[in-house]
Amino acid sequence: METKGTTYLGIDGGGTRCRARIEDENGRVLGEASSGPATTRIGFDKAWRSIMEATEAAAAQSELRHEDFARMRAGIGLAGIGRRGAEAALKQIPHPFASVIFISDGLAACLGAHSGADGAIVVAGTGSVGVGLIGGREIRIAGYGFPVSDEGSGADIGLQVVRLALRAADRRGELTPLLAEVLGAFDQDPYQAVAWSEEARATDYAAFAPIVMRHANQGDPVGRRIVERAADAIGDLLDLFLAKGIDRLALVGGLADAITPWLTPDLRARLRRPDADAAAGALLVARRRLDLPKLDPPKRETDHEQASKFRV
Repeated sequence: METKGTTYLGIDGGGTRCRARIEDENGRVLGEASSGPATTRIGFDKAWRSIMEATEAAAAQSELRHEDFARMRAGIGLAGIGRRGAEAALKQIPHPFASVIFISDGLAACLGAHSGADGAIVVAGTGSVGVGLIGGREIRIAGYGFPVSDEGSGADIGLQVVRLALRAADRRGELTPLLAEVLGAFDQDPYQAVAWSEEARATDYAAFAPIVMRHANQGDPVGRRIVERAADAIGDLLDLFLAKGIDRLALVGGLADAITPWLTPDLRARLRRPDADAAAGALLVARRRLDLPKLDPPKRETDHEQASKFRV
């Protein structure tokens, strides 16, 4: 495949994996690939390595060589980019592309879900966050990072079940099939769980979320309580966007399909299927050079609105 013109790269860098998609000037997908986590919380160098690993694998599919990157315009959506100094640190890393624009993975997902139009998404994945666009403003709710925030996320679900498993090991709570399986992951040894927790990251906790969902759907009482709590947290974010006059809503992320049945019937009825994914949103940025909000954490208003201009 010979590609002499400009190509475009969209990156969806999340807490669990990084996805890269390369398109030509006509929007034809040339290659797509994934790599490991690409969140600033694992370190900027590690996140960048994941970005380049996914990009190089997608380029190999496209039969693009490394020198072709000089004609590639990149839009990079990255988890944790709102951390203080993150954008500046990333811009210090040498890159081979014609241009690079960094945005948050949540903003990339919102752009993709609504094709750049006004609307809002709630991300339910390793982390959780609400991101909306209305009248030229970006609104961001929650998503301050695990464990202080990200309620309803896979990491938060995992944290809750590990805590309850330790309580059950001490006979301070009921030992259900769910908690027995979680304790089994630590050879029934609470101190092994404690040692694990000292090194565990959000992605490690999130690995327990599918187990919790499975047991909850099978009627495990502890699993049901954890998932109901998570669904309430996700529902609260959706309700906040409705209160702000945004009625075009989508739920995205690795837990979206699993958590949707646990939402209230009213919220389920209001959700629409996303137009596209976060990589598509990042490609919109790469193609259109949107006037983006500042990525360093701004002073947030009391209602959490980020009053930044945003043109599509």
